[in-house]
Amino acid sequence: MITKKIDIAIESLNNGNLVAIPTETVYGLSGNAFDEKVIEKIFTLKERPLNNPLIVHIKSYDYLEKIAKDVPDIAMKLAKNFWPGPLTLVLNKKHLVPDIVTAGKETVAIRVPSHPLTLEILEKLDFPLAAPSANPFSTISPTTAEHVDHYFGNDLEVILDGGVCEKGIESTIIGFEGEYPIVYRLGSLSIEEIENKIGKVYTKNKNDVSPVAPGMLSRHYAPRTEMVLVDEPKSKLKYFPNKKVGVLSFKNTIKSLQEEDQEILSREGNLNEAGKKLYAAMHRLDSKDFDIILAERLPNVGIGKTINDKLERATKKEDKLESEIELFKDLEKDIIINSVFPGIIP
Repeated sequence: MITKKIDIAIESLNNGNLVAIPTETVYGLSGNAFDEKVIEKIFTLKERPLNNPLIVHIKSYDYLEKIAKDVPDIAMKLAKNFWPGPLTLVLNKKHLVPDIVTAGKETVAIRVPSHPLTLEILEKLDFPLAAPSANPFSTISPTTAEHVDHYFGNDLEVILDGGVCEKGIESTIIGFEGEYPIVYRLGSLSIEEIENKIGKVYTKNKNDVSPVAPGMLSRHYAPRTEMVLVDEPKSKLKYFPNKKVGVLSFKNTIKSLQEEDQEILSREGNLNEAGKKLYAAMHRLDSKDFDIILAERLPNVGIGKTINDKLERATKKEDKLESEIELFKDLEKDIIINSVFPGIIP
Protein backbone atom coordinates (compact mmCIF):
# COMPACT_ATOMS: atom_id res chain seq x y z
CA MET A 1 0.00 0.00 0.00
CA ILE A 2 1.35 3.41 -0.97
CA THR A 3 0.57 6.09 1.61
CA LYS A 4 1.77 9.50 2.74
CA LYS A 5 0.69 8.94 6.35
CA ILE A 6 3.68 8.68 8.66
CA ASP A 7 1.66 7.22 11.56
CA ILE A 8 0.80 4.16 9.46
CA ALA A 9 4.48 3.59 8.69
CA ILE A 10 5.48 4.01 12.35
CA GLU A 11 2.82 1.57 13.55
CA SER A 12 3.93 -1.03 11.00
CA LEU A 13 7.59 -0.68 11.96
CA ASN A 14 6.74 -1.00 15.66
CA ASN A 15 4.87 -4.21 14.83
CA GLY A 16 8.01 -5.75 13.34
CA ASN A 17 7.11 -5.26 9.69
CA LEU A 18 9.16 -3.93 6.81
CA VAL A 19 8.30 -0.49 5.45
CA ALA A 20 9.63 1.21 2.32
CA ILE A 21 10.79 4.70 3.24
CA PRO A 22 11.95 7.67 1.17
CA THR A 23 15.41 9.14 1.58
CA GLU A 24 17.21 11.85 -0.34
CA THR A 25 19.23 9.14 -2.11
CA VAL A 26 16.93 6.19 -2.97
CA TYR A 27 13.98 4.47 -1.32
CA GLY A 28 14.97 2.09 1.48
CA LEU A 29 13.50 -1.22 2.63
CA SER A 30 13.49 -0.52 6.36
CA GLY A 31 13.05 -2.42 9.58
CA ASN A 32 14.13 -2.41 13.22
CA ALA A 33 17.93 -2.58 13.14
CA PHE A 34 18.03 -4.23 16.59
CA ASP A 35 15.64 -7.09 15.72
CA GLU A 36 17.36 -10.06 14.05
CA LYS A 37 14.09 -11.56 12.82
CA VAL A 38 13.19 -8.30 11.09
CA ILE A 39 16.63 -8.13 9.49
CA GLU A 40 16.19 -11.69 8.23
CA LYS A 41 13.00 -10.51 6.50
CA ILE A 42 14.98 -7.81 4.68
CA PHE A 43 17.56 -10.26 3.38
CA THR A 44 14.85 -12.74 2.37
CA LEU A 45 12.62 -10.26 0.57
CA LYS A 46 15.53 -8.68 -1.32
CA GLU A 47 17.18 -12.08 -1.96
CA ARG A 48 20.32 -10.39 -0.75
CA PRO A 49 23.45 -12.41 0.12
CA LEU A 50 24.08 -12.54 3.85
CA ASN A 51 27.70 -11.48 3.33
CA ASN A 52 26.55 -8.05 2.11
CA PRO A 53 26.11 -5.71 5.12
CA LEU A 54 23.30 -3.21 5.60
CA ILE A 55 23.30 0.51 6.42
CA VAL A 56 21.80 1.60 9.74
CA HIS A 57 19.89 4.89 9.59
CA ILE A 58 19.91 6.95 12.79
CA LYS A 59 18.03 10.09 13.84
CA SER A 60 20.96 12.40 14.58
CA TYR A 61 24.68 12.82 15.09
CA ASP A 62 24.15 12.52 18.86
CA TYR A 63 22.71 9.00 18.45
CA LEU A 64 25.98 7.78 16.93
CA GLU A 65 27.53 6.91 20.29
CA LYS A 66 24.72 4.41 20.99
CA ILE A 67 25.81 2.02 18.23
CA ALA A 68 29.43 2.93 17.39
CA LYS A 69 32.61 3.07 19.42
CA ASP A 70 36.18 4.35 19.01
CA VAL A 71 34.99 6.86 16.42
CA PRO A 72 37.99 8.57 14.75
CA ASP A 73 38.15 12.36 14.93
CA ILE A 74 38.09 12.57 11.15
CA ALA A 75 34.85 10.57 11.09
CA MET A 76 33.30 12.99 13.57
CA LYS A 77 34.38 15.88 11.36
CA LEU A 78 32.75 14.26 8.34
CA ALA A 79 29.54 13.58 10.25
CA LYS A 80 29.33 17.17 11.50
CA ASN A 81 29.85 18.52 7.99
CA PHE A 82 27.60 16.17 5.99
CA TRP A 83 24.85 14.84 8.30
CA PRO A 84 21.97 14.78 7.69
CA GLY A 85 22.91 13.86 4.15
CA PRO A 86 24.16 11.27 1.66
CA LEU A 87 27.26 10.14 3.59
CA THR A 88 27.60 6.74 5.27
CA LEU A 89 30.41 6.04 7.73
CA VAL A 90 31.76 2.55 8.47
CA LEU A 91 32.73 2.45 12.16
CA ASN A 92 33.43 -0.04 14.93
CA LYS A 93 30.11 -1.31 16.24
CA LYS A 94 28.76 -1.79 19.73
CA HIS A 95 27.28 -5.16 20.70
CA LEU A 96 23.76 -3.73 20.43
CA VAL A 97 23.98 -4.05 16.64
CA PRO A 98 23.24 -7.67 15.58
CA ASP A 99 25.91 -9.48 13.56
CA ILE A 100 23.42 -10.19 10.77
CA VAL A 101 23.25 -6.43 10.05
CA THR A 102 27.02 -6.23 9.60
CA ALA A 103 27.52 -9.59 7.84
CA GLY A 104 29.46 -10.76 10.89
CA LYS A 105 31.93 -7.90 10.77
CA GLU A 106 32.95 -5.76 13.74
CA THR A 107 32.08 -2.61 11.82
CA VAL A 108 28.70 -1.08 11.03
CA ALA A 109 27.67 1.33 8.25
CA ILE A 110 25.77 4.34 9.63
CA ARG A 111 24.17 7.48 8.27
CA VAL A 112 21.62 10.20 9.07
CA PRO A 113 19.27 10.64 6.08
CA SER A 114 18.04 14.12 5.21
CA HIS A 115 14.51 13.34 3.96
CA PRO A 116 12.06 15.09 6.34
CA LEU A 117 9.55 12.21 6.46
CA THR A 118 12.16 9.62 7.37
CA LEU A 119 13.80 11.92 9.92
CA GLU A 120 10.39 12.39 11.55
CA ILE A 121 9.88 8.62 11.66
CA LEU A 122 13.31 8.07 13.22
CA GLU A 123 12.57 10.71 15.88
CA LYS A 124 9.41 8.85 16.89
CA LEU A 125 10.92 5.35 17.00
CA ASP A 126 12.86 3.77 19.86
CA PHE A 127 15.24 2.07 17.43
CA PRO A 128 17.27 2.92 14.32
CA LEU A 129 16.36 1.49 10.91
CA ALA A 130 18.36 -0.88 8.78
CA ALA A 131 17.44 0.13 5.25
CA PRO A 132 19.08 -1.13 2.08
CA SER A 133 17.58 0.01 -1.21
CA ALA A 134 13.99 -1.18 -1.70
CA ASN A 135 14.57 -3.43 -4.70
CA PRO A 136 15.49 -7.07 -5.35
CA PHE A 137 19.22 -7.63 -5.03
CA SER A 138 21.34 -6.26 -7.91
CA THR A 139 18.41 -4.64 -9.77
CA ILE A 140 17.90 -0.93 -10.51
CA SER A 141 17.48 1.12 -7.34
CA PRO A 142 14.09 2.79 -6.76
CA THR A 143 13.72 6.58 -6.66
CA THR A 144 9.90 6.73 -6.45
CA ALA A 145 7.25 4.93 -4.44
CA GLU A 146 5.94 3.51 -7.71
CA HIS A 147 9.29 1.81 -8.39
CA VAL A 148 9.04 0.10 -5.01
CA ASP A 149 5.44 -0.90 -5.62
CA HIS A 150 6.46 -2.46 -8.95
CA TYR A 151 9.05 -4.57 -7.15
CA PHE A 152 7.30 -5.44 -3.87
CA GLY A 153 3.71 -4.20 -4.02
CA ASN A 154 2.21 -7.50 -2.87
CA ASP A 155 4.82 -8.13 -0.18
CA LEU A 156 4.91 -4.81 1.65
CA GLU A 157 2.20 -3.58 3.99
CA VAL A 158 3.38 0.02 3.72
CA ILE A 159 5.25 2.06 1.11
CA LEU A 160 5.66 5.61 2.39
CA ASP A 161 5.47 8.05 -0.50
CA GLY A 162 7.92 10.91 -0.11
CA GLY A 163 8.05 11.94 -3.75
CA VAL A 164 10.99 11.66 -6.13
CA CYS A 165 14.34 11.27 -4.36
CA GLU A 166 16.30 14.52 -4.35
CA LYS A 167 19.72 13.00 -5.11
CA GLY A 168 18.67 9.82 -6.92
CA ILE A 169 21.89 7.90 -6.21
CA GLU A 170 22.99 6.00 -3.11
CA SER A 171 25.04 7.58 -0.33
CA THR A 172 28.81 7.73 -0.48
CA ILE A 173 30.39 5.26 1.95
CA ILE A 174 33.64 5.98 3.79
CA GLY A 175 35.50 3.72 6.20
CA PHE A 176 38.85 4.00 7.93
CA GLU A 177 41.92 1.80 7.67
CA GLY A 178 44.36 3.02 10.26
CA GLU A 179 44.40 6.79 9.91
CA TYR A 180 43.33 6.75 6.27
CA PRO A 181 39.77 7.47 5.07
CA ILE A 182 38.75 4.95 2.39
CA VAL A 183 35.87 5.37 -0.05
CA TYR A 184 34.12 2.00 -0.25
CA ARG A 185 31.26 3.21 -2.44
CA LEU A 186 31.01 6.21 -4.75
CA GLY A 187 27.75 8.00 -4.16
CA SER A 188 25.79 11.26 -4.14
CA LEU A 189 28.47 13.09 -2.20
CA SER A 190 31.40 13.64 -4.56
CA ILE A 191 35.02 12.89 -3.73
CA GLU A 192 35.83 16.55 -4.36
CA GLU A 193 33.31 17.71 -1.72
CA ILE A 194 34.77 15.30 0.82
CA GLU A 195 38.40 16.19 0.09
CA ASN A 196 37.57 19.89 0.48
CA LYS A 197 36.80 19.12 4.13
CA ILE A 198 39.37 16.49 5.14
CA GLY A 199 42.03 16.32 2.42
CA LYS A 200 43.05 13.28 0.39
CA VAL A 201 40.89 10.14 0.49
CA TYR A 202 41.57 6.75 -1.06
CA THR A 203 39.21 4.53 -3.02
CA LYS A 204 38.77 0.79 -2.55
CA ASN A 205 35.28 0.14 -3.89
CA LYS A 206 35.24 -3.40 -5.30
CA ASN A 207 35.01 -6.63 -3.34
CA ASP A 208 32.96 -9.63 -4.51
CA VAL A 209 34.02 -11.98 -1.71
CA SER A 210 33.60 -10.16 1.59
CA PRO A 211 32.40 -6.59 1.02
CA VAL A 212 33.03 -4.16 3.86
CA ALA A 213 30.05 -2.08 2.79
CA PRO A 214 27.07 -2.20 0.42
CA GLY A 215 27.58 -1.45 -3.27
CA MET A 216 31.02 -3.03 -3.61
CA LEU A 217 29.98 -6.00 -5.77
CA SER A 218 30.97 -5.91 -9.44
CA ARG A 219 27.43 -6.63 -10.66
CA HIS A 220 24.84 -4.24 -9.27
CA TYR A 221 22.14 -1.65 -10.16
CA ALA A 222 21.39 -3.66 -13.31
CA PRO A 223 18.37 -3.69 -15.63
CA ARG A 224 16.90 -6.92 -16.99
CA THR A 225 17.85 -5.74 -20.46
CA GLU A 226 21.41 -6.24 -21.59
CA MET A 227 23.25 -2.94 -21.32
CA VAL A 228 26.62 -1.79 -22.64
CA LEU A 229 28.55 1.32 -21.65
CA VAL A 230 30.03 3.28 -24.56
CA ASP A 231 31.69 6.63 -25.11
CA GLU A 232 29.41 7.76 -27.94
CA PRO A 233 26.12 5.87 -28.51
CA LYS A 234 25.27 7.41 -31.88
CA SER A 235 28.35 5.94 -33.58
CA LYS A 236 27.65 2.49 -32.09
CA LEU A 237 24.10 2.08 -33.40
CA LYS A 238 25.28 0.69 -36.74
CA TYR A 239 26.88 -2.29 -34.99
CA PHE A 240 23.45 -3.57 -33.94
CA PRO A 241 21.48 -3.48 -37.23
CA ASN A 242 19.09 -6.29 -36.29
CA LYS A 243 18.55 -5.27 -32.68
CA LYS A 244 15.92 -3.12 -31.04
CA VAL A 245 18.17 -0.58 -29.31
CA GLY A 246 17.43 1.89 -26.53
CA VAL A 247 19.85 4.68 -25.67
CA LEU A 248 20.68 6.39 -22.39
CA SER A 249 22.43 9.68 -23.22
CA PHE A 250 23.96 12.41 -21.11
CA LYS A 251 22.67 15.51 -22.93
CA ASN A 252 22.36 14.98 -26.68
CA THR A 253 19.41 13.62 -28.65
CA ILE A 254 20.14 11.19 -31.50
CA LYS A 255 18.07 12.47 -34.42
CA SER A 256 18.09 9.14 -36.25
CA LEU A 257 16.46 7.42 -33.26
CA GLN A 258 12.82 7.64 -32.20
CA GLU A 259 12.35 9.90 -29.17
CA GLU A 260 10.62 7.14 -27.21
CA ASP A 261 13.70 4.94 -27.68
CA GLN A 262 16.07 7.28 -25.84
CA GLU A 263 16.41 8.90 -22.44
CA ILE A 264 18.32 12.17 -21.95
CA LEU A 265 19.67 12.69 -18.43
CA SER A 266 20.30 16.43 -18.63
CA ARG A 267 19.87 18.57 -21.73
CA GLU A 268 21.81 21.30 -19.92
CA GLY A 269 24.72 18.96 -19.23
CA ASN A 270 24.20 19.21 -15.46
CA LEU A 271 25.77 16.21 -13.72
CA ASN A 272 23.65 16.58 -10.56
CA GLU A 273 20.48 16.53 -12.64
CA ALA A 274 21.81 13.50 -14.50
CA GLY A 275 22.38 11.70 -11.21
CA LYS A 276 18.88 12.47 -9.99
CA LYS A 277 17.33 11.13 -13.19
CA LEU A 278 19.64 8.14 -13.77
CA TYR A 279 17.70 5.28 -12.17
CA ALA A 280 14.28 6.52 -13.31
CA ALA A 281 15.58 6.66 -16.89
CA MET A 282 16.99 3.14 -16.55
CA HIS A 283 13.62 1.91 -15.23
CA ARG A 284 11.80 3.39 -18.23
CA LEU A 285 14.20 1.93 -20.79
CA ASP A 286 14.12 -1.45 -19.07
CA SER A 287 10.33 -1.55 -19.38
CA LYS A 288 10.33 -1.25 -23.19
CA ASP A 289 11.61 -4.69 -24.22
CA PHE A 290 14.73 -3.53 -26.02
CA ASP A 291 17.27 -6.13 -27.11
CA ILE A 292 20.04 -3.91 -25.81
CA ILE A 293 20.53 -0.55 -24.11
CA LEU A 294 23.50 1.63 -25.04
CA ALA A 295 24.48 3.85 -22.11
CA GLU A 296 26.74 6.84 -22.62
CA ARG A 297 29.76 7.29 -20.35
CA LEU A 298 29.60 10.71 -18.67
CA PRO A 299 32.42 13.19 -18.00
CA ASN A 300 34.45 11.55 -15.27
CA VAL A 301 34.42 14.47 -12.83
CA GLY A 302 32.42 15.19 -9.69
CA ILE A 303 29.23 13.16 -9.49
CA GLY A 304 30.00 11.96 -13.03
CA LYS A 305 32.49 9.51 -11.48
CA THR A 306 29.67 8.04 -9.42
CA ILE A 307 27.28 7.78 -12.35
CA ASN A 308 29.92 6.02 -14.45
CA ASP A 309 30.60 3.62 -11.58
CA LYS A 310 26.90 2.72 -11.37
CA LEU A 311 26.70 2.22 -15.13
CA GLU A 312 29.81 0.05 -15.16
CA ARG A 313 28.32 -2.24 -12.51
CA ALA A 314 25.06 -2.41 -14.46
CA THR A 315 26.71 -3.66 -17.66
CA LYS A 316 26.91 -7.42 -17.47
CA LYS A 317 28.58 -8.07 -20.82
CA GLU A 318 30.40 -4.83 -21.55
CA ASP A 319 33.76 -6.40 -22.37
CA LYS A 320 32.23 -9.01 -24.68
CA LEU A 321 30.07 -6.49 -26.52
CA GLU A 322 32.88 -3.98 -26.91
CA SER A 323 35.13 -6.69 -28.33
CA GLU A 324 32.36 -7.67 -30.75
CA ILE A 325 32.13 -4.05 -31.89
CA GLU A 326 35.89 -3.95 -32.48
CA LEU A 327 35.66 -7.21 -34.45
CA PHE A 328 32.84 -5.70 -36.52
CA LYS A 329 35.06 -2.67 -37.22
CA ASP A 330 37.91 -4.92 -38.37
CA LEU A 331 35.51 -6.79 -40.65
CA GLU A 332 34.34 -3.50 -42.14
CA LYS A 333 37.94 -2.54 -42.90
CA ASP A 334 38.59 -5.91 -44.57
CA ILE A 335 35.51 -5.50 -46.78
CA ILE A 336 36.60 -2.01 -47.84
CA ILE A 337 40.18 -3.10 -48.59
CA ASN A 338 39.01 -6.11 -50.59
CA SER A 339 36.64 -3.95 -52.62
CA VAL A 340 39.54 -1.70 -53.61
CA PHE A 341 42.31 -4.31 -53.84
CA PRO A 342 40.67 -7.70 -54.57
CA GLY A 343 42.54 -10.72 -53.29
CA ILE A 344 44.86 -8.90 -50.88
CA ILE A 345 43.03 -10.23 -47.83
CA PRO A 346 42.24 -13.97 -48.05
